[in-house]
Amino acid sequence: MVGRRKRYRIADSAQQVVGGFLLAGPFVVTEEVWVLAANMTFWHALVTVGIVAGIGYGALYKADAGRDPDTEAEVAGIPVRFVSLMLVSYGSVFVLALALTAPTTFLVEAEILTDPTRTGVVLTTIKAVSVGAIFSVVGAATADSVF
Repeated sequence: MVGRRKRYRIADSAQQVVGGFLLAGPFVVTEEVWVLAANMTFWHALVTVGIVAGIGYGALYKADAGRDPDTEAEVAGIPVRFVSLMLVSYGSVFVLALALTAPTTFLVEAEILTDPTRTGVVLTTIKAVSVGAIFSVVGAATADSVF
């Protein structure tokens, strides 16, 4: 397998989705996550993005000695498997948040919901997704590595 690029399959993403949804669920429906998100700044959310990327990269390529990012298929120089992991980590939390109406449920008592433009709801949801993705990436990367 040296010198060959490993083919990325749709099954790899399916495994990530299962793991990502599995660990995202409890954090989407936890009020504390939404309270934290409402109090986070842009910089806090940016730090969580770095944490998610670090955990994801470490779990995929540092914890699994048999996987080399230099031999995998790439998109703009980034391994496709890693791109998929990030999309699944954030996407699973976002889909669950919307499907379970978490933003309106947890922000109903906050002044954020009274904003007629809903900008506060959108920004708080993005920040809550960034918090949930910290846990979702663990499940997604683990499922990808184990199966």
